[in-house]
Amino acid sequence: MWTYHPDLLATPVPRYTSYPTAADFGPLEESAVEQAIAAATGDVSLYLHIPFCEKICYYCGCNTGASGRRERVETYLTALHQELATVASLLPEGARVRRIAFGGGSPNAIATHEFLALVEALHDHFPLCAPEWSIELDPRSLTADWGEVVREVGITRASMGVQTFAPHCQKAIGREQSLAMICRSVDWLRSGGVTSLNFDLMYGLPHQTEVDLEDSLEHTRMLGADRVAVFGYAHVPHLVARQNMIPEAALPGAEARFAMAAHAHAFLTARGYDAIGFDHFALPHDPLARATRQGQLRRNFQGFTDDPAEVLIGMGATAISGFPDLLAQNEKHNGRYRALSAQGLLSARHGIVRSGRDRLRGEVIEALLCRGEARLSPCMLADLGDRLAPFAARGLAALSGESLRILPDGLPYARVIAALFDTYRAATQRRFSSAI
Repeated sequence: MWTYHPDLLATPVPRYTSYPTAADFGPLEESAVEQAIAAATGDVSLYLHIPFCEKICYYCGCNTGASGRRERVETYLTALHQELATVASLLPEGARVRRIAFGGGSPNAIATHEFLALVEALHDHFPLCAPEWSIELDPRSLTADWGEVVREVGITRASMGVQTFAPHCQKAIGREQSLAMICRSVDWLRSGGVTSLNFDLMYGLPHQTEVDLEDSLEHTRMLGADRVAVFGYAHVPHLVARQNMIPEAALPGAEARFAMAAHAHAFLTARGYDAIGFDHFALPHDPLARATRQGQLRRNFQGFTDDPAEVLIGMGATAISGFPDLLAQNEKHNGRYRALSAQGLLSARHGIVRSGRDRLRGEVIEALLCRGEARLSPCMLADLGDRLAPFAARGLAALSGESLRILPDGLPYARVIAALFDTYRAATQRRFSSAI
């Protein structure tokens, strides 16, 4: 069982799906993204953002809106189609698209024929090279037709936002979905050919207990999820207004959250799941587990991944693209995104050019989070000073020469240890989520 050290978890830290993080983005030159796409070579991954849900959950911090306003959905999809064409026209010969992911929001908040039209556009415009297709889904709006779409497109990876099976917790977060609803969703996806199925679960929810969490973990295991992501709920109503619907007094305290995270880790690893980083788990046959065993686990804007591509192009409002020397985010405002796209312009005017120092520190942070060990440069060792001492003294990390290793008991402190190498944090006052 992990040991709770509240002083080491007191400061919120980023999740480090990139370095520098999105909190450090600023204005970009208008041509920066176009130039980065035009310089892309080799394997490329695509991400399409669908910022709509049939119902909006109270806890959700994603850029999403209700899908009931059909005119808004249709004009957005028109803009997205135009962006697909614009991006594809910039890609040089020799680029190969090997992965395509749909996220949101909930991609299944749009109609199946609208989704298939996007897939057809991808085939028409991009140099697809036997790509792996993945999708995020909301079981509340999933239908049997979507199972057929999954089969037709060839989607083999899917992630469902389950969050919790406890009815009282579901009601408190505005996401009520029965066990029967999730069971039939699993059946449709498996019948459609999904071989890697992920369940997103959460701890730290209002009124949630360890018993509630264990019940959700047991249902997840019994339903055969190949992957499980167990996230701590981030309560930041000053940033996400809809979270004001969740009473802060109903949330578990910091020590209870820590105990829940520890319980989830112990439960899943005792039942055949491999621990992937600090909050993901996968059965040994899953590609994510294989990548971890082979030392090839990566981290990008989609979280832990086995995707080796150095270029991830995000399309749709608020989508983020990652290139070796550039991180860029599309326009967040739906109206401005649509207006720019209609003119054949890319909307990513916000981001950061990554310096050589950024890349080196990003590699260390990624190595610590994905492999639990990193080699430090003499400059980083000098900058580290005595900040590692509290972690080393409590058996959470060990420094041997130039090699820093996170010890088994240090796993829940991985993000805090990684943050020691983040030179932007002193200058950025934005509040992040709890470290556990």
